[in-house]
Amino acid sequence: MVHNEKILSALEFAATKHKGQFRKGSYQTPFISHPIRVAAILAENGEGDSESLLIAAILHDVIEDTETTANEIRTLFGETVCNLVLECTDNKKLPGWEQKQEQVNYAPKASVAAKKVKLADKICNIMDIREDPPSGWSVERKLAYLTWSEAVFQGLKGVNPALDKLFEKELTKAKQTLVQSTRV
Repeated sequence: MVHNEKILSALEFAATKHKGQFRKGSYQTPFISHPIRVAAILAENGEGDSESLLIAAILHDVIEDTETTANEIRTLFGETVCNLVLECTDNKKLPGWEQKQEQVNYAPKASVAAKKVKLADKICNIMDIREDPPSGWSVERKLAYLTWSEAVFQGLKGVNPALDKLFEKELTKAKQTLVQSTRV
């Protein structure tokens, strides 16, 4: 059973931790909209009954992008959520391209819950590439991101058919949008 209080507490925690952070697009959307959207994608695609999954989706970037520690998450949200957030956290000590390759390599080995969060995260990022892409990214860089996301997807798919279908739909739409932008 989902307890709204815990989810609201996670939203407040993440909003505080991500305060002053923005998405990379020209709209300068507050960063907190990203983890909210990731959790919404999960909830809208059959995962709304898993409280720990939704909380982990809300918190999936706090260790990676803020000064938050695993102990803070463990203390406030429990071992299950903490382990899931850690599983979804990129190793920022690696150069960018190594981080990306690590995601491709790790995706098939991830837990089912981590695959769901990572899949919703990739869907959200692909939507952003189409709707409000990072400022300064060339069409080639956007296409490279989509190609890499598709490689990660190969190791994530199969845990939720609705998420798989949404990923493929959003990937196709993003590719079409980019191809059309090169024709203008």
